[in-house]
Amino acid sequence: MSSSHHHSEQTHPLSQPIKGRGTANNLAGRFAITLVEVDENDEAVALLETTSPKTEVRYERAKSIISRNSSPDVPFSQSINPYKGCEHGCIYCFARPSHAYLDLSPGLDFETKLVAKPNAAALFEKELANPRYRCETIALGINTDAYQPIEKSLKITRQLLEVALAYHQPISIITKSTLILRDTDLLAKMAKKNLIHVAISVTTLDNELKRILEPRTASGTTRLRVVKTLREADIPVTVLAAPMIPFINDHELEAIIEGSAKAGAQSINYIMLRLPHEVAPLFEDWLHQHYPDRADHVLQRIMDMRGGKLYNSEFGKRMSGEGIFADLMNQRFHIARRKHGLGNERLSPLDCRQFKVPPKTGDQMILF
Repeated sequence: MSSSHHHSEQTHPLSQPIKGRGTANNLAGRFAITLVEVDENDEAVALLETTSPKTEVRYERAKSIISRNSSPDVPFSQSINPYKGCEHGCIYCFARPSHAYLDLSPGLDFETKLVAKPNAAALFEKELANPRYRCETIALGINTDAYQPIEKSLKITRQLLEVALAYHQPISIITKSTLILRDTDLLAKMAKKNLIHVAISVTTLDNELKRILEPRTASGTTRLRVVKTLREADIPVTVLAAPMIPFINDHELEAIIEGSAKAGAQSINYIMLRLPHEVAPLFEDWLHQHYPDRADHVLQRIMDMRGGKLYNSEFGKRMSGEGIFADLMNQRFHIARRKHGLGNERLSPLDCRQFKVPPKTGDQMILF
């Protein structure tokens, strides 16, 4: 479908889509010092801008690996990100703004200029051995998907799980990748000891939408198969219908809940689209590119659910939204969840009592 006939009310020119990437927009991060303006009339430059860029991976020796947060909205206080950036390229990713801290763009750079932390597992073991460490569940892969494509060869996530299993450190993982099935052996051992929760995020069951919304991810149907396979190995799985975007995928909520129940998920939750910092202009650009006829309608509805703004970071509201439309979504969710027997199921809390302190340096190093 050509969208050249639609003229949106935008002031900035639209970037041309790049096949296999979530955005072609490389807007500057909010900390960027230099802005380079590209001369749109230079054909060679224009061509360069539209051919799909290669993914680059840099390696960084991380200085610490467990991050802590005190947000009342998220169910974890500790997390580990083996990577920075994510090749999945989901346009709506709330982690995109974190690339600005690297002086890189939350746009295209976030999905093409990745950072890997090869010393993550050794560092993890060291931090678990710290006398001040208190065992609590650690969320793995929050600002990045721990199972994005580069994990296939780098195996940093797998090494982290090996450390967690060795010292009985509980882990919860959120992913939308089939690559997690590679580690079923470790996950099943952790599940036997009540040390693992997996959340599979399912955004859409429509492949055409998936292709433009989250280009380098598995299809929704494939993700539901991942749920089924993990459940067959007795690994606890919850599904996140996320993010729900008005007039784009929110009509699929019931179908995702039904599919999740059939696949054996033990619980399900949903999250409303969040547009912090640079995610808002990137998402607007994407909307005008792919849905010019309803872009303004979508943005208006998001504002209706966010107290008149595109984003409200207030605790308690940022995950679910507010107002009549947010309430309707919440009602639909609860009705469908009950109908498919996913009622008030929550995964049982993981067990921190089995935690074993790793031996001090100089003692026998078990793993490395």
